[in-house]
Amino acid sequence: MTAENTFYHEYEVFSKRTATSPIQHQFCLLAPNEEIALVMAQENFMRREPVVDIWVVKRDHIRSLDPEEKRSLARLDNKDYRTTKGYGYLKKKWRQYEQKMLDEKEILSWGGDGKK
Repeated sequence: MTAENTFYHEYEVFSKRTATSPIQHQFCLLAPNEEIALVMAQENFMRREPVVDIWVVKRDHIRSLDPEEKRSLARLDNKDYRTTKGYGYLKKKWRQYEQKMLDEKEILSWGGDGKK
């Protein structure tokens, strides 16, 4: 590699909109060092939207899974019972139950206290 190819490095920029929001990847940029990359990221966000935190990470420092490690993420057996896709009917059933309770409460409230 020549010096020309190594002057700029790739940086990934992440941000948080609020203190409780999750961190999100925003974009990548080329910069000669971390300080300049941070300034460039800040300048970009100052013109766009408010954020509470910005993270700048050199792309070389981010490690991803290799193909063998990705294969280890596959499920070994069927554990569909752990997902919630089979419980969609519960919301409708709960709504029916609440409506029934509301109707009973409403009917009981019509009776008054029985005194005239």
